[in-house]
Amino acid sequence: MASVNKAILVGRLGRDPEMRVTPQGTAVVNFSLATTERFGGGRDGQPRQERTEWHNIVAFGKLAELVNQYLKKGRSAYIEGRIQTRTWDDRDGNKRNRTEIVAQIVQFLDSRGGGRGGQSAPAVSGPAPAPDAPPAEEPLDAAEGAAPGGGEDDLPF
Repeated sequence: MASVNKAILVGRLGRDPEMRVTPQGTAVVNFSLATTERFGGGRDGQPRQERTEWHNIVAFGKLAELVNQYLKKGRSAYIEGRIQTRTWDDRDGNKRNRTEIVAQIVQFLDSRGGGRGGQSAPAVSGPAPAPDAPPAEEPLDAAEGAAPGGGEDDLPF
């Protein structure tokens, strides 16, 4: 039986992309993307509520270079890719996990002038990394409950 591993997200960047280059010369970029669900506030008199989910995104190669060049904190993006979870031992010997979206298609949704509306840029896609590609990066230890890339003051909306 065939299987599918695909994630499709539309949201805003929570921090500027961080790019590095592997020893083999492959560009790798990491950033966080916030998606917000709004619910409630119907006829029952309940206040409207929001729930924000943070996603770790990684891109490789030419796609990573384009993301690093054109996307900044607060900008809107469409991301399509696969879900992967990495496991490693931290400096203290504790097992750590990180679930991330390996981007295969990224579409910049803000206008080229930097506004929040207008025409969208074309989608860009890159090749998927080889199965033995090195891990994107070991994430920094963040305070429990803090949003990736910073605290409450760093929210893109």
